[in-house]
Amino acid sequence: MKRDDPYVMLAMLVRQERLLQFDVFNSDIALEIGLRLVRAARARNQAITVDITRHGQRLFYHAMNGTPADHAHWIWRKSNLVKRTGHSSYHVHTQVTVGGGSIHAIPTLDPRQFAALGGAFPLTIRGSGVAGTITVAGLPGAEDHALVVGVLREYLKVDEML
Repeated sequence: MKRDDPYVMLAMLVRQERLLQFDVFNSDIALEIGLRLVRAARARNQAITVDITRHGQRLFYHAMNGTPADHAHWIWRKSNLVKRTGHSSYHVHTQVTVGGGSIHAIPTLDPRQFAALGGAFPLTIRGSGVAGTITVAGLPGAEDHALVVGVLREYLKVDEML
């Protein structure tokens, strides 16, 4: 199978969610990951907004220079999708498109409250489940997702191919 095969992509997204989990997560870790995301975007001359939330408490938020205020709304909608499904927003995006659906018209999900675009990743505590979200807005969805996954891979020292 080819890597551009959507079923291969979906399997890879499931694998990312399984491997990129934390043993513990606190405010210091949120700060470190948030700063790494900002530094990674800055190194690529990209402008993003980052939000890291655990159990409903915002632990990190930063809007880089040049980002529009509506990034906050995109973050809220993408994060809502993760909280609702337990999967990354890009996972849901891929799942819907594989099924032939529209990411803008998912049955039972109000598009004003949920966005099936890449960039929101479940903050999962191993053995406890999804505790929050790590969300980036500002790039195309696949790039937002790749930025979050890349930083998490580096922070968690996950060497396996994702």
